[in-house]
This record gives sequence, C-alpha cells and structure tokens, in this order.
Amino acid sequence: MEGEISMRDVARLAGVSPMTVSRALSAPHLVRPETLEQVQSVIRTVGYVPNRVAASLSSRRTSLVGLIVPSLRNALYAQTIQGISDVLQRHGLHLIISDSGYSLEREEELIAAYLAQRPCGLILHNTVHTPAARQMLEAAGVPCVETGNLPPQPVDMAVSYSNHAAGRAMAGHLLSRGYRRFGFASLRIGTNERLRERRDGFLAGLRAAGITLDPAMVLEVDEGLEGGSRALAELLARDASVQALFLAGDVLAAGAIFECARRGLRVPQDIAIAGSDDNDLMQHMVPPVTTVRFPRYRIGVRSAELIVSRLEAEASGPVMEDLGFEVVQRGST
Repeated sequence: MEGEISMRDVARLAGVSPMTVSRALSAPHLVRPETLEQVQSVIRTVGYVPNRVAASLSSRRTSLVGLIVPSLRNALYAQTIQGISDVLQRHGLHLIISDSGYSLEREEELIAAYLAQRPCGLILHNTVHTPAARQMLEAAGVPCVETGNLPPQPVDMAVSYSNHAAGRAMAGHLLSRGYRRFGFASLRIGTNERLRERRDGFLAGLRAAGITLDPAMVLEVDEGLEGGSRALAELLARDASVQALFLAGDVLAAGAIFECARRGLRVPQDIAIAGSDDNDLMQHMVPPVTTVRFPRYRIGVRSAELIVSRLEAEASGPVMEDLGFEVVQRGST
C-alpha cells in the first residue's frame, strides 16, 4: 500500500469500522479478543502508526499518564512503577516517568511540563508540593494520585500507608523484644515528610512507653551502605550502651550490619538492627533483617486503577485508600 496509512485503511483491511480500530488502540479491553487480534494483525502487517497528536487535539487529552518519583536510582520505586505499568498497558495507556531529585521546585517544573503534554492522569510520590504546583494540579482537573503518604488534604486521590503508624509500630516491636535504649537514623529529611513522619512515629511510640530518646541519638546521614556504617559508628560513639537501632531505610540497615561485622559485634546479641522497606536483600542478610514491609506493587496497581476508573467515569470525588504495612520480624532483633 503506497502513501501514508490511515485508520480508515486499517479498518477496511480488517473488515471493521474506524471506530473499532480507534477503540482497539485506545481501549483494547473493550474490544472482543478475536476482533482485537484481527485489527492488531493488520496494524503489524501494514506498519500503521496512529497519530496521537491529532487524537489529543480532538479529545484534549493524550493516552499518557505521568509519574514523578523523587529518584530513579532508588530501587524502592521499581515495584510501584511495575504495578502502574501492568494496569495501564491493559487499558491502552502509556506511562512516562521523571524524577524530581527530592526537590519540590523541580517537581513543580515537571508538573508544569507534564500538564503541557495534556496527560490523562498524574501519579506523584510526593504528598507535599509547592503552592504553585498544587494550584496547577487543582486547576488542571486531571486525575491525580499521591502515593508516598496519607496526606491530610490530598490534591485529588491518595493511595498509600501511614508512615507515622509504621514508625510507631516498629517502636512497639522493639519494645516487645525487651529493648530499652535506642537510636534512630535516616537519610537527610529536608522536605521529605515521609521520613519525618516515620521518625516522629517511632519517637511517639517510645514516649508512649515512658521513654524519651536523647536528641543526640537521632541522626541523619547520607545514602548508601556507607551511610548505614556511619550511623552505627556515630550512635555507638554517643551511647555505647545502646541496645537497638531503627534505620529508616533497608540499605542503611545493611550498612549498619556490615559495620557490626567489622567491629566484631553480634546482631542481635550485642545490638539489634531494624530497617524499613523490605527489599530482597533484607531476608538474605546474616542475620536476616527485621523491617517494615510496604505494599508498593499494590500501591502502583491501585493508583493506576483509580486513574482508569476516573477516565471511564466509573468514579468521582476525593479518594483516600490506606493499604497498610507489616512489621516483618527476622533474626536481627
């Protein structure tokens, strides 16, 4: 076939209407499997590429869903990204991803850039935004899901867990194991309300048991195994009698355990170590690390499902879903 292939050409060759071809491209789950395969076969044969720009001009929206996470280097977001992608693919939607570098100003720039592309939805890990970013989101009327925390006033929809409750639950676990002298370490908090709430929840849990943690035993360090190693070294230097450390991040916890091995300290006999996030490394450490497990894949799935439901007019209005967490006890405590 000579010249540019059109949707009408595909419809004629597949023996269906142009509307069916359009639906097969934009909402394949609504097309009968045998018809979908027929249309897709013709598309593959003739090399048809749909004009997404024209479609977005007529509908005022593209099939793009934008995701902004704080960092693409952090493997924690991989499960959420996969959950989002699995749902969007089934509905003919496409995921674009950017990282804000833990900067609210950078996030604001990305939100503006995404909205200029007419996305059909946005998913944001942050739940705290600049006033300008929040104003843009509210004015755009684009379905928006926040995933990093349960905010008191979501922009639109939120699917997450309570970081404060997770920190408090870890305090309860360590107290139940008989520990009474504690230290806490996290990455640098800055504008990261997720880490702040996890820390504050841990401290609140200790206070409920009559224990007030010395501020000197609350530490912020750089990321990576070296950060965990430094956290252990500094907290031991400040209180050699410390019994248990809660490190708000599994890589930090792993670094602390490696430092214990270098110092000849037994975990948990000499000092207990707990982390949060439960990546695959934690269960294979020696000893395996007690941690807080968050349902990151499920958060991705539900976020995408909410976007799709809003687009298909199956749901409207604010949504707040708490998917919870689990304290996973292992050999390190």
